[in-house]
Amino acid sequence: MRRIDRIRTFMTRVDDRPRLLVAIDTTDGITGWGEAYNHGPDRALPAVIDWLETQLVGVDPSRVGYVHQKLIQQSRFPPGAIGLAAIAAIDHACWEIAAKAAGVPVFRLLGGHVRDRVEVYAGVYSAPDAQAAIDEVNAYHAEGGYRAFKLSPWRRSPHAGRWGETCRIAAEWFGAMRAGLDTEFELAFDAHAQIAEPVRALQLADALAPYDPLFLEEPLRPEHMPAWGALKAQMTVPLATGESLYNRFEFLALLSAGGADIIQPDIAVVGGLTEMRRIADLADAHFATVMPHNPMGPLATAHNVHFAAAQPNFRMLEYKPARHAPWAVDPYLPVDGHLELRHDRPGWGLEIDESALEDDGYVHWERRIQVKRDGGTAYP
Repeated sequence: MRRIDRIRTFMTRVDDRPRLLVAIDTTDGITGWGEAYNHGPDRALPAVIDWLETQLVGVDPSRVGYVHQKLIQQSRFPPGAIGLAAIAAIDHACWEIAAKAAGVPVFRLLGGHVRDRVEVYAGVYSAPDAQAAIDEVNAYHAEGGYRAFKLSPWRRSPHAGRWGETCRIAAEWFGAMRAGLDTEFELAFDAHAQIAEPVRALQLADALAPYDPLFLEEPLRPEHMPAWGALKAQMTVPLATGESLYNRFEFLALLSAGGADIIQPDIAVVGGLTEMRRIADLADAHFATVMPHNPMGPLATAHNVHFAAAQPNFRMLEYKPARHAPWAVDPYLPVDGHLELRHDRPGWGLEIDESALEDDGYVHWERRIQVKRDGGTAYP
């Protein structure tokens, strides 16, 4: 019978961000791959996975639900960011082993595909000038056919001056974007959970509303669910959140509070595909759609493609094209703004070049907290 023989970890990078890949080798020669979201501290994850390996050697990896449950229960206390990122990578490797053993893509094990391709949107954060941002959006459209884009509303730090002026500047910039782009393009805004007061989040939403944003993402800190329900009840633009939530119980609290039109769980944060599907089904029962958070590398994108292929209430996937990820031989690349399913490729449908992982390409990266005018700190 097939058993887990060993688990290997590879510290590497995608562009300028560190990434951790996980490989599970079986006793009959199958290897499954997962990508972990290393929130930081980055070097903590391999040690966690080394410990989890002691719980799994000799276990049948095709019993994916059993493996996932065992790791969750082994933690005893609810695991947080690092624990769930490690479990997610292992979960994904097990899904690939099961699919490779069956000779089918992962999405076939999930009930088959309910759509023929997966729509993506691109993040555009590096162009503060409106014309420069317009040029970048059009370049993305020419490159991959994208028709949807996510931007930052912050033309200056939210702590830089009068809040009403910050909102006015953001709205003026958004209006310039709308005027300079194809009217069929979708434009979303990510506030990065930097606002503490719900009334300020509402003021930002009202300022952007005349220009029809696809959604406003994380205009509040994620912790207090009733505030999200109250905010959504007053907003006239779609409200999106979820990248900072960890499991179905937190999403259930958010949805029960009526706190989101669109949820954005991260498949590499919530404990993997196994938990991601439970979360998405909860959203479906609350008439909420799913647009996964995915600022990750080519392997995490592959995980998301298979989830999206089989999930009825999926809408669109965040996608960041990798400029430097030599270990990904044949990444999913957008055509006409969509990622095509690979029906003839067992597992995730992505080939990993292990020789490119022999050199530790790790680069250090950390978030830089903001400093307010009074010298206090704020979320980045």
